[in-house]
Amino acid sequence: MIYLILNAKKEGKIMQLRKGHPALLDRREEKEIKVYNLLEQLKIPYEQADHEAASTMEACERVDELMQVTMCKNLFLCNRQQTDFYLLLMPGNKKFKTKDLSKQIGSARLSFAGPEFMEKFLNISPGSVSVLGLMNDLENRVQLLVDEEVLEDEFIGCHPCVNTSSLKLLTKDLTERFLPAVHHEMKIVHLPNPEEE
Repeated sequence: MIYLILNAKKEGKIMQLRKGHPALLDRREEKEIKVYNLLEQLKIPYEQADHEAASTMEACERVDELMQVTMCKNLFLCNRQQTDFYLLLMPGNKKFKTKDLSKQIGSARLSFAGPEFMEKFLNISPGSVSVLGLMNDLENRVQLLVDEEVLEDEFIGCHPCVNTSSLKLLTKDLTERFLPAVHHEMKIVHLPNPEEE
């Protein structure tokens, strides 16, 4: 295992960016370990860093600096009847307006899905939402929606189903290797930037 130690300090602690499987797996949650095992099984390289809980985009900015990648905003949504569920990946600097998305996916009255559905379908708690949680959606209840701008970046940052760790992987590995392996397809959407509104 190769360790790359960066002087990115957060409240006096030095965070480490590691290539591959992190150390001390026995102290990690099972859902996090499952992510690392699947990525290694698929031979998807990644860099990993542990940090204090990062459940907001502001907290993720410090991790972005360390990993030199922009963490996506991940929104877990549903229709009014709570029968259709969506995971939206979008740039953190964009504001989400339901009307911009509803027309593109043919689902009116979108709202945030409750934490019970997040746990049930993705095995993720609020604040830890991640595209990698789709590995737990064995019945394909969740449709992945990706803002086109996310796909323009070479790398993508996300949590390994817990918000005390972050990963950096190639965007093409996510779209071309991970998603087919977990039997999910993405729908590309366009969410306007502020200057377009």
